[in-house]
Amino acid sequence: MPAISFRSFAPADRAACLGVFDANCPAYFAPNERSEYAQFLDSNPGFYTVCVFDEAVVGAYGLKVHAKAKRGRISWIMLDPTVRGRGVGRQMMERAAQVGRGQGLAEIDIAASQKSAPFFARFGAVEIRRTADGWGPGMDRVDMEWRL
Repeated sequence: MPAISFRSFAPADRAACLGVFDANCPAYFAPNERSEYAQFLDSNPGFYTVCVFDEAVVGAYGLKVHAKAKRGRISWIMLDPTVRGRGVGRQMMERAAQVGRGQGLAEIDIAASQKSAPFFARFGAVEIRRTADGWGPGMDRVDMEWRL
C-alpha cells in the first residue's frame, strides 16, 4: 500500500485540486460542475482534505459532519487517474470512516454519479435514489448511504 499523507486543504492547493478535477472530467464529473467546484475551493472549506502522494496532491475529499444527526456527507471526492489501482482511494475511504467514527457518526451520505457509485458500493454504500442527468447530460446523480 502506498504511503500517502492527508492534510487540510489550503488555498495554495487550488490549482492542484482543479487539475485533479480536470483529469476526471468528463469521465467522472460533468464539465458544468467545474465552476461549482472552483467556488467550493474558493470558500476555503475547513472540512476539505487533500491527499498527498510522492509530494503531489493526488486526491481530495471533504467530510462534513452533522454531529446532532449522527450523519456526515462526503463532498467532492476525487482521485488522480494516475494513482488509481494503488490503494489510495481505499485509504481515503478508510480515513473518512475513521474520522466519521471518531466524530460519533453512524452514517455518511454520498452523492455520486453512475460511474463512481460502484467504487463506493465496494465499501458498503447503498444506493437510495437515482436522478437521471442529475449532474448534467449523461451524468446521473446517485445518492448513497454508507453505514459505519
